[in-house]
Amino acid sequence: MNHRLQIALIRGDGIGHEVTAAALSVVDAAVKRCGLSKLSYEEITAGAAYYAATGRDIEPDGEARAAQADAIFLGAIGLPAIRHDDGTEISPHLRLRDQLELYAGVRPVKAYPSIPQKLADPRAAAIDFVILRESTEGLFYSAAVHGRSDIRGDTEVRDTLRITRATTEKLHRFAFRLAQKRQARGHVGLVTCVDKANVFASMAFFRKIFDEIAPQFTGVAAGYNYVDAQALDLIRRPWDFDVLVTENMFGDILSDLAGGLVGGMGMAACAEIGDEHGLFQPAHGSAPDIMQQDKANPLAAILSGALMLDYLAEQRAMPGYAKAALLIETAVQAGFEQNRLRPMEFGGPMGTRAITAELLALLDNR
Repeated sequence: MNHRLQIALIRGDGIGHEVTAAALSVVDAAVKRCGLSKLSYEEITAGAAYYAATGRDIEPDGEARAAQADAIFLGAIGLPAIRHDDGTEISPHLRLRDQLELYAGVRPVKAYPSIPQKLADPRAAAIDFVILRESTEGLFYSAAVHGRSDIRGDTEVRDTLRITRATTEKLHRFAFRLAQKRQARGHVGLVTCVDKANVFASMAFFRKIFDEIAPQFTGVAAGYNYVDAQALDLIRRPWDFDVLVTENMFGDILSDLAGGLVGGMGMAACAEIGDEHGLFQPAHGSAPDIMQQDKANPLAAILSGALMLDYLAEQRAMPGYAKAALLIETAVQAGFEQNRLRPMEFGGPMGTRAITAELLALLDNR
């Protein structure tokens, strides 16, 4: 294989630089281990620090270069102390989601051995589901970065929640195809539509489209939950779910709650996928309070790198990269099973560099 896939690389802010370096070292090692062509990285500067220095949130040609890449990898963006005049944080990645139509926000939620369990029920050790968050519409359609809010002086602001048929059909089909893939790996094959269809016409429309798509996937079960009940059920019985498909804001909130169930945001990998583009990032923030201290848990970024390899395998018809993704996933699983991965986030002694080195050693033994 001579073709080198091009990755647009945005390190961003805070610990984004540290976890990105960790993720790329593991991704490159897995790719090499599988005998594949090395990925090529093209750096794009963006984020709050860049905004503070230049008044721009991304370098002038950054969006165009990101769109030309085979995939985009992002470390973390935003610094709480650096904001726009309206009080919102710097978030060019939200604009990239919108411009590149990255409608499918994939948030895996998986419990690993030896990570302290937040729930006392022993079934919590088997938590393994995915939240599929629509990432371009919903209430985030009015995110400040898009300039779509209706600001009426200093007395009122109105934000629009938008649901369109075209995007929602694609989202629900993605959810059922994802459930089929998981079913092939031994999961139950269940898609739960999470909405507030009893109150909002937009959510009733979201569910209506779900009901139109579900019969096209006869081997996958379909269910429903109102978002408030789903939040409760993520505490009461998270092991009963497989794929949850939901609106943007609901998915944003539920995915952080779910991340807490399995340890914390240091394990929260994320993929933002559209028909033509894919962006991959840990779902945590930039954590400036621990930046450059070798304390950050890089596993969310590393597992996001595995999601990127899986995406490249399918999108570019290069199945070898799926093998590299699986190599990383099984190394992380083995590391926790053997108690070799003990991040500071969970009370262990291992910082960013130590976790990365241990994972590289685990890859060598795969």
